[in-house]
Amino acid sequence: MLSEQSAATVRATLPAVGAAIGEITERFYAGLFAAHPDLLRNLFNRGNQAAGTQRQALAGSIAAFATRLVQPAQDRPQDRPQDRPDAMLTRIAHKHASLGIAPEQYEVVHEHLFAAIADVLGEAVTPEVAAAWDEVYWLMANALIAIERRLYEESGGGAWREWEVVERVRETEDVVTFGLRPVDGAPVRDFRAGQYVSVRTQLPDGARQIRQYSLSGAPGADVRRISVKRVPGGATTPEGEVSNHLHARVHEGRVLELSEPYGDLVLADAVGTPLLLASAGIGVTPIVAMLAHLAATGHDAPVTVVHADRSPADHALRTDHEAYAAKLPDASVHLWYEREAPAHARTGLADLTDVPVAPGTRAYLCGPLPFMRAVRAQLIEKGVAPADVHYEVFGPDLWLARA
Repeated sequence: MLSEQSAATVRATLPAVGAAIGEITERFYAGLFAAHPDLLRNLFNRGNQAAGTQRQALAGSIAAFATRLVQPAQDRPQDRPQDRPDAMLTRIAHKHASLGIAPEQYEVVHEHLFAAIADVLGEAVTPEVAAAWDEVYWLMANALIAIERRLYEESGGGAWREWEVVERVRETEDVVTFGLRPVDGAPVRDFRAGQYVSVRTQLPDGARQIRQYSLSGAPGADVRRISVKRVPGGATTPEGEVSNHLHARVHEGRVLELSEPYGDLVLADAVGTPLLLASAGIGVTPIVAMLAHLAATGHDAPVTVVHADRSPADHALRTDHEAYAAKLPDASVHLWYEREAPAHARTGLADLTDVPVAPGTRAYLCGPLPFMRAVRAQLIEKGVAPADVHYEVFGPDLWLARA
C-alpha cells in the first residue's frame, strides 16, 4: 500500500504520467538496449520490440497498477481484467519466470525507467514526485519478485534444459507440432493443462531468442508437445523470426532449450463445475490440453466447446479437439468457420447468442483479443460472473493497454 503522502502525489501526477507513458516506455527501452544490447539479442522478443507491442503492454501495466493504488474502492470497475492487479501481476510473473528473470534485473529496469521519466517530464519530476513514483515501482517490482520466487520454488528452479525433437507433425499449412523428450533422460515435472513453456533457440545471426508456446498434449505424457504457428510478416509487423526458424530448420533430432512449464490459465478445482472452453486460431493449443485432461479425469459436468477459425483446413489439432470433447459425457461443440464450413459448423465469426451456457459456468478463453473481448462480453450478458472468465494472451498483454 502506498504511503499517504505518496498516494496524494501519485494521484495528482497520474494524468501527466499517463499521458506521457507511451513516450516514457519508448525511451526506456531505447536506453535499456543501448546500455545492455545483449538483452534485446537474447532475452526480449525482437519482433514485439519492432512492432511496438511490448512498449504498449508495459505502459498499460504500469498505468493500471498505479491507477488501482490510488483509486477509491467505490470507483473501481469490477468487470475488466486489467483493473485486477492480482491477476495482472500473476500473469506477468509467470511470463517472467518462464524467461528466467532474476531479482537483480529489476534494479536495471528501475535505473533506465526512471531516467526515461526524468527525460520526458523534465522539471515536473521534483524530488517528491520521484520518491512517490519510486514507491509505486518497488511495490509492483517486489510483488512480482515474490510471486516469481514462489514459482521458481514450485518448479525446482529457473534453469534451462535441453530437449530433443522426436516427432514433427504438420497440422495445417501454417502449424507444426513438435514432440520433445529431455536429452538427459531424467524424469520431468508434470504440468497443468493450459500451461506453456519458453523455447530458446539460436537463430542464424547467433541471437538466442525466446518464445512461449502452450503445451498442446495431455499432462502426464512422456513426450511434451508444442504446436507452433508460423507468423507471416505484415505491412506494419515483422514476420515471426522464431516460428519461421522452427518451421524451416528444426526437424527430428534437433535440440531445443525449454523452461519448466508456467502460466496461470489452468483448470482449477473443476470437479462438478460447468466449463466453457473458447478458442480461435492457434489459441486452440491450451484448450486441447484442457480437454485431454478433462477426458482423462472423467469430468462429468457440462462442457461447452467453442472454436472459430478461417476454415476447417486451418483448424489446427481439429481431430484431437473434437475427439477429446466426444469422450466427455456432457459436452457440446460449437464451431464457426469464415469459409468452407461443413454441415455441423456455422459460417462467420463466433456468436454465442444461441449457445446455452449453464448457470455457474467458468470460462477459459484463448485467441485474438477481438475474439476474446467479444466472447467475454457475451458471456457476461448471459450471467457468467466476470471473475469466472479467464483468458490467455499470446504475446504482450495488450488487454492491459486498452483505454
